[in-house]
Amino acid sequence: MRPIATRYARSGDVHIAYQVVGQGPIDLVFVPGFISNLDLHWEDEGYSRLLHRLSAFSRLILFDKRGTGLSDRVDAHALPSLETRMDDVRAVMDAVGSSRAAILGASEGAPMAILFAATYPERTRSLVLYGGYAQFHRWVMARDRLDAFIEAAATAWGTGATLAQFAPGRVDDSRFANWWARFERLSASPAAAAALARMNADIDVRGELARIRAPTLLIHRRNDARVNPDASRYLAQKIPGARLAEITGRDHPIWTGDVNRVADLVEEFLTGAHAAPDTERVLAALLVTRISDTARLGDRMWSERSLRFHETWRLLVGRHGGRVADQHGEMLVSRFDGPARAVRCAAALREAAQDIGIASAQGVHVGEVEMRGPLSGLAIRVAAQIADHAGRGGILASRLVADLAAGSGLRFIDAGRLPLDDLDEPLALVEATSEQHLEPACRSRAITVEPSTLTVRENEVVALIADGKSNAAIAAELSLSEHTVKRHVANILLKLDLPSRAAAAAFAARQAGPDGP
Repeated sequence: MRPIATRYARSGDVHIAYQVVGQGPIDLVFVPGFISNLDLHWEDEGYSRLLHRLSAFSRLILFDKRGTGLSDRVDAHALPSLETRMDDVRAVMDAVGSSRAAILGASEGAPMAILFAATYPERTRSLVLYGGYAQFHRWVMARDRLDAFIEAAATAWGTGATLAQFAPGRVDDSRFANWWARFERLSASPAAAAALARMNADIDVRGELARIRAPTLLIHRRNDARVNPDASRYLAQKIPGARLAEITGRDHPIWTGDVNRVADLVEEFLTGAHAAPDTERVLAALLVTRISDTARLGDRMWSERSLRFHETWRLLVGRHGGRVADQHGEMLVSRFDGPARAVRCAAALREAAQDIGIASAQGVHVGEVEMRGPLSGLAIRVAAQIADHAGRGGILASRLVADLAAGSGLRFIDAGRLPLDDLDEPLALVEATSEQHLEPACRSRAITVEPSTLTVRENEVVALIADGKSNAAIAAELSLSEHTVKRHVANILLKLDLPSRAAAAAFAARQAGPDGP
């Protein structure tokens, strides 16, 4: 779901960009944090899911604060006060015909929402503050850290360098990191970012807290990397009747981590109930496979071996009843309907990597995922961190995997506990033991298929594979396209039930015998 259009409200001499999405009975104004960009929000899976959830029960009103995103740029050296920016909320509400609304303030948007609720109680139906605070230096950033942040913005803004300070758990997610860099560039200029940071440093709305009369919900992650959770505990003490909900997680932005949990809390608070279970989310076993070059191969040889493994990965995932989900460089993600299938596939992939001559490390976890769209969220991040923890050739899994695979014939041994940013308690791990303890389907077996199973062309291709030729070299020798060669290779591996090109080469060598063809 995307909004129909971006429109502009006039607030003094400044145009404030806004969007309206959803037709629910409650008007909900979302006050964003440090920076924002209305169009870019919809390009991130987590952000768009949050907006989709909120707009399912409300008329969701979104806007970019003056000086950021799609709103008018202003003098970066003379940004307006919090009071002026707060008044932009009223201007947007007037433009959309909202006389009274619930206000959701996230991060730096929370003080702005607090001030609005205290100034316009007649227009504030309810107040929700996520990761908020009343005074910047006490709960967000000391003065010396702020100076370092501003200094870094002058040279590194727009590169995504701030990601580690806001969402350290997403630093290794290349797709999100690239989006974050664009988010910086398209939300504010370097000078504006520095000026915004200085303005936020002056925020202190502690004197307004006792004046709030609207029902208030506070949401804060227990290990928030940017805003100290004590900030919301203080708000809970000072805002009359406020309710505090602390949730798991370390990454600060409202659209990261368990977005559904945040949306459930907001919906239940504003409507008295939350949505029925989302039928588009299912329980799945996730396998994250990481490959690396430990033999210090040259770029060309590594590229060829990496490509061979990628081809084998797709084949083996399908053979074990899984689905290829995503890949980020040398991190390959697949999903399965059951954990035993995922572990068996991991064993086959480990053997394939050894045959090809590269290193593999694999992590298996079970959690909820979206049936549609790219995999993201807590479960995939946990699986990725388990894979990071696995040593060369290792297959690590969460204890839940072993519990659910009981009776499958697979064996596991305890592998300690792994502290994770997204979880309050360390995660219990198990290790899948060596292949001889896995079911026979996971182990190497003799190839009994005759060469006649292959077509004449496929026999030519497999012979050239045995000579160590790449797909490009085979294509040149047989006057074929490289795409056609790839298709032949895939068919050969499927017909011979082989895990890799290396195994196909060994098969061809055995068929040729000691004296050659």
